[in-house]
Amino acid sequence: MNIAFLTQEYPHPRVQRAAGIGTSIKNLAESLVANKIGVSLFIYDQKEDAVFEENGITFHLIKKIQYKFLGWYLYRKHIARYINNTHAVHTIDVLEAADWTGITAFMKLKMPLVIRLHGTDAYFCNLEGRPQKKKNFWFESKALKSAEAVISVSTFTAEKTKEIFQLSTSIITLYNGIDVEKFKPLQLPKQPNSILYFGSIIRKKGVLDLAKAFQLLQVKNPDASLTLIGANVVDVFEKKPTLELFYKCLDDSAKKRVTHLAHMPYEEVVQQIAKAEVLVLPSRAEAFPMTWLEAMAMEKAMVTSNIGWANELMIDNETGLMIDPDNHQGLADAMGELLSNPEKAERFGKNARKRIVSNFSSEIIVKQNIDYYTQFVK
Repeated sequence: MNIAFLTQEYPHPRVQRAAGIGTSIKNLAESLVANKIGVSLFIYDQKEDAVFEENGITFHLIKKIQYKFLGWYLYRKHIARYINNTHAVHTIDVLEAADWTGITAFMKLKMPLVIRLHGTDAYFCNLEGRPQKKKNFWFESKALKSAEAVISVSTFTAEKTKEIFQLSTSIITLYNGIDVEKFKPLQLPKQPNSILYFGSIIRKKGVLDLAKAFQLLQVKNPDASLTLIGANVVDVFEKKPTLELFYKCLDDSAKKRVTHLAHMPYEEVVQQIAKAEVLVLPSRAEAFPMTWLEAMAMEKAMVTSNIGWANELMIDNETGLMIDPDNHQGLADAMGELLSNPEKAERFGKNARKRIVSNFSSEIIVKQNIDYYTQFVK
């Protein structure tokens, strides 16, 4: 069986962009190859056309083309033509594409198409309470309704997406998985009173709620420190860098206890995770976040949001503390509780890893995916 993935992102030095969707595809692709399944990647919006093989995966980089008119349509046709021509030489049993902005809308493909829900633009706009461009909704709706099947990384995302697009399709949930041997506890000394957030510095990830909660925490624990790791994104509402809005929520003394690290090799990020006493990820909009999986696999005590998808991954007061991101005092109290109670934090961390190993390890998730695709192809 040969499975191909159509994506705009993937963690590789020759690929222009890498984020959560790309990471989840990489985890699945490498696990499929380990199970003797053929894997091809069609990665669009790239700076070059290239084909190469690495670790058993065939990479097709598809160069971004600028058109004078109807570029969105013509580039889709170009991608579809490239995939179909490849299929004519090396049979593709199924093509999987992500749902974001409906890249497969208007494509006529010669192999079955499955769309995996990682969160459409419409989905995130709905969760954030902001309007969506009509063009994006049109693309996403057309792509979803023309796919042979739709799967989702969480049941919450599936149900919300069906509601938004009025889909009658049955959607199966196949969770994101993680390599529990790659992500595991590191025996590094913890930095006292340290809190870590990692991910894009953006409103939908709850960073402004984290700022207000950290300011409240400073009242009871002025020695607490907060490190933010991630790119600073322009806020969709106020059109200013989110970090600027973050600092506006803090007084001068609290600002001195915050460190922002914009760019660093991921190996260093992992070390920062290991050294932090508490991780706080109070996101308002996710599908099934890889950052949470990584932190839990590393046995970290976590304070997270309690929205939808979170309840499919975390267990409140067992793998961490789950708080409504609107409850800033609750977030502050939860951070303070775990900082002041290292035994509880350690217990939560161990429970978190056990939950990942038992339910979301790559070994388990890849088997579910292979079973699904085997039946789908039949």
